[in-house]
Amino acid sequence: MSDRLIRAICRNAEIKFTAVCTTETVERARQIHKTLPLATAALGRTLSAASMMGRELKDKNGSVTIQIKGNGPLGAITAIGDCDGCVRGYLQNPAVELPLLPNGHLDVGSGVGRGYLMVIKDIGVGEPFTGTTALHNGEIAEDITKYFAESEQVPSAVALGVLVDTDQHVKQAGGYIVQLMPGATDEDITRLENNIAKAGAMTAMLESGMSLEDIAHAVLDGFEVEFLEEAPVTYRCGCNHAKVTRALISLGKDELTRLRDEEEGIEVTCQFCDKVYKMTRDDIAVMLEAATAKEENNG
Repeated sequence: MSDRLIRAICRNAEIKFTAVCTTETVERARQIHKTLPLATAALGRTLSAASMMGRELKDKNGSVTIQIKGNGPLGAITAIGDCDGCVRGYLQNPAVELPLLPNGHLDVGSGVGRGYLMVIKDIGVGEPFTGTTALHNGEIAEDITKYFAESEQVPSAVALGVLVDTDQHVKQAGGYIVQLMPGATDEDITRLENNIAKAGAMTAMLESGMSLEDIAHAVLDGFEVEFLEEAPVTYRCGCNHAKVTRALISLGKDELTRLRDEEEGIEVTCQFCDKVYKMTRDDIAVMLEAATAKEENNG
């Protein structure tokens, strides 16, 4: 089944629900970045969250960037979700291994460590909105729950999971976000908490063959669920030669002069998809002219 995202509301309660299956997406990220299981789980959880949060944006040029900067061995994690739910991301140290937890699960919390989580919402116009919170435990789902509560003042429940097979490929991946709107009653909250506890882990539900709609009905059992939309999700990097050229021009005249004089050419590797762009000395000279003209115009 191809990756997809659904959004729903409860007609008889102030509750929003989003869920995503990202199995193929996270597997693609694993292949690109050559991640070992711990890194696959950490990056995959972050990609799933970015997909759901990006889809919430109304502007077609909008995106949500999640940056997790902890002091654990995995290093920094970055994921970007576009408004259509498609994602890309990378992490600093993809080859980290740690002992499994006593329950047999990957120790993502220790891999991430302590630090902070930053969410940057860019709606395509004006200055992006940025919210930062301290990491709760590095398990990512709880950290994003804490972000919603502290930065957006929206009570939420976030579930994220990645199930890695014995051969290291991604068996299941996905997540859901449930959010309470103003007007939700204590009875609604209690029912929702009981449903979430009963439903269990996201990857267990996916592994059992449940669809996203089945998962929505399990988490929202007892509520009148109205499905609003579904959309395909994939790993998508938007890099191209023109964007790389603009990024190099932004280095400025001095750095480009150094590159032209000291290097025969350079290779630029995209952090998101590992595509390599080769620039000759002549290419650098053209970029230097553009950078020089830009600085003179701004001067």
